[in-house]
Amino acid sequence: MQRRHFLTSSLAAAAVAFTPNDSPAQATTGNAREYYELRKYNLQGTQTKLLQSYLSDALIPALNRMGFSPVGAFNLDIGPETPALYLLIPSATLESLVTAELQLVKDDEFMKAAAPFWAAPATAPAFNRIESSLMIAFEGWPRLVVPPVTAQHGKRVFQLRTYESPSHQDHVRKVEMFHNGEFEIFQRAGFWQVFFGDTLIGPRLPQLTYMVSYPDISEIDVKWDAFRNDPQWKKLSSLPRYSSESIVTNISNLVLRPASFSQI
Repeated sequence: MQRRHFLTSSLAAAAVAFTPNDSPAQATTGNAREYYELRKYNLQGTQTKLLQSYLSDALIPALNRMGFSPVGAFNLDIGPETPALYLLIPSATLESLVTAELQLVKDDEFMKAAAPFWAAPATAPAFNRIESSLMIAFEGWPRLVVPPVTAQHGKRVFQLRTYESPSHQDHVRKVEMFHNGEFEIFQRAGFWQVFFGDTLIGPRLPQLTYMVSYPDISEIDVKWDAFRNDPQWKKLSSLPRYSSESIVTNISNLVLRPASFSQI
């Protein structure tokens, strides 16, 4: 019952959030909203090498064959619980995403490539634990956008940010802020906006998670300064609907670097 309540409550919150018709993503990709699974692999010691081989040689190719693309893989650079690796799997449909694990065992090529990882003994496990969240894309940013390839492609970094709200009402208001101008403010400040997701199933609900990217880690402070100093942000964040109480009570901010085999 608790899982069903989480899903119903989060879907309701996503449904009532205001969405303008002229957001940047809608103008280019249409209104079909993607679903995302965000996995966190908690690791230690030599597990990192085995996991990376599994993802690059077995799991990601198998997910691609099943129609999931692009799949992102990111190493945690700055944040708690390092080492850790995050995997982002986008899907056009909910059913295909939540049944993906059941389909993998039917893929002989995957099972052969995955054997060292899947069969790791209890005395030398391939990972400590896996944490997973299920999200639906914001209506105003319905599809993942891969950052452009640049001369500094190898240096680029990503921020994965999660905003927790004290109530569903406050969560809806925070989602509204993105649709009422934050996408455009991010764009003017020079961020590469990757995805914005409303968490349907996961820890510490209600919450939203989004990812932005930069050509180099030195760009992070510069772009956030531009965001905070944008006149539209100052106006938006001072509106009574968004400033009368704290609509975000906790922010998780992780700095990630893409693995060599990441497709994002």
